[in-house]
Amino acid sequence: MTEEPKGFEEPEVPSEATQPEDEDAKDAASADKAGSGGQGAEQPGAAKELAAVRAQLDQVRTALNERTADVQRLQAEYQNYRRRVERDRVAVKEIAIANLLTELLPVLDDIGRAREHGELVGGFKSVAESLETVAAKLGLQQFGKEGEPFDPLVHEALMHSYSPDVTQTTCVQILQPGYRIGERNLRPARVAVAEPQPGSQAKEDADDQNADGEENGGPDQG
Repeated sequence: MTEEPKGFEEPEVPSEATQPEDEDAKDAASADKAGSGGQGAEQPGAAKELAAVRAQLDQVRTALNERTADVQRLQAEYQNYRRRVERDRVAVKEIAIANLLTELLPVLDDIGRAREHGELVGGFKSVAESLETVAAKLGLQQFGKEGEPFDPLVHEALMHSYSPDVTQTTCVQILQPGYRIGERNLRPARVAVAEPQPGSQAKEDADDQNADGEENGGPDQG
């Protein structure tokens, strides 16, 4: 019987069950590395996409603000247009009424003269009063009275005289009444005026001085 030499050991051969387990471990490690590498690659891409979305959002907000400003400007222009149209409409209406009433002034003068002479009677009186009422409803106002100070803005002096009874230029007779509508004068009042008598003012001043001297006891007696 032959003896085996000492010191020789038979090498171990890995079993088939152990070899797949090692391969599975290697595959798992490779998968982990690949997964971590993929996440790192995805993060920069997501940041870029988020930045692009924010930029688009800023553009949309800017465009919205511009459109809002345009709408507000158009709305303000429309309101100004409406006010201007309304103002023009009122002005055109006032001008039309003023022109109509100006054409009626000679008729109103005739009615006034007929009333002064007692000729405003019967059916003519009723028609005349109705016409005057309509003119008043349209805003026609008559002005000019005897005794009021002369005002060149509303009076037209057709006659001139001097009088010791006045202290300033005064309307002493209304030849034709004036008419206005609102602040617009359709016709000045045509009047006769009287001015203070020349020298009468100096005489009055002298009389006033004499009266003051008498009240104070007069001049000193020696």
